[in-house]
Amino acid sequence: MKRLFNKVRKFRDEEDEDMMANNAMVLGAVANYQSQNQPRMRGSHVGRAPNRERFREERGNNLMQDYFIQRSVFSDVQFRTRYRMSHDVFNRIFADLCQYDSYFVQKSDATKKVGLLPQQKMTSSLGMLAYGASADACDEYCRMGKSTSIESLQRFCRGIVAIYSKEYLRAPTANDLRRLLAKADKRGFPGMIGSIDCMHWQWKNCPSGWAGEYSGRKHFPTIILEAVASYDT
Repeated sequence: MKRLFNKVRKFRDEEDEDMMANNAMVLGAVANYQSQNQPRMRGSHVGRAPNRERFREERGNNLMQDYFIQRSVFSDVQFRTRYRMSHDVFNRIFADLCQYDSYFVQKSDATKKVGLLPQQKMTSSLGMLAYGASADACDEYCRMGKSTSIESLQRFCRGIVAIYSKEYLRAPTANDLRRLLAKADKRGFPGMIGSIDCMHWQWKNCPSGWAGEYSGRKHFPTIILEAVASYDT
């Protein structure tokens, strides 16, 4: 009798181990599926921290008052310095981007809360492109989360390439060459269609071992960017 009881118990133990192993395999497969198919924006669920109140609508109004109304706080010269482009160029890009990608059009969410202005998204993108600002720095000024700032930058770059590459990233036409040659000849440079323009871009994260090689009269590491430019480009 005792021998039979031990045999039954051993069988049950082996059965329990097999069941536990099967359960572990199932749970592992479910966890792997969930991790691979989890959406990037997870939405609201229990245990997740609530979205930070950034007062983005208020900051958007302040941004409009700073640069985008008739009597703005800052002048056109200051706008040109900070945005690296004129108001006219900004407004053209603004209109083209909103028409190309509805992401830049202001919308309301499910709670009827007004979203970010196109000017906020463009200001954040231009800040990262023109000044090398981080997404966290743009959060402070534009009231945009890190993921939103990065997505805005990616969509901004894709939109610019899609909209303007055929016009500006192309070989010069015959009319372009005639116009450039005539302008250069008038300025005393016959036969020239463009000149090499150089600028020093500060390399903040230059490795210490290379700092001396890339430092010159500016006394900090720089990278020289060269471009062939004409009088109107």
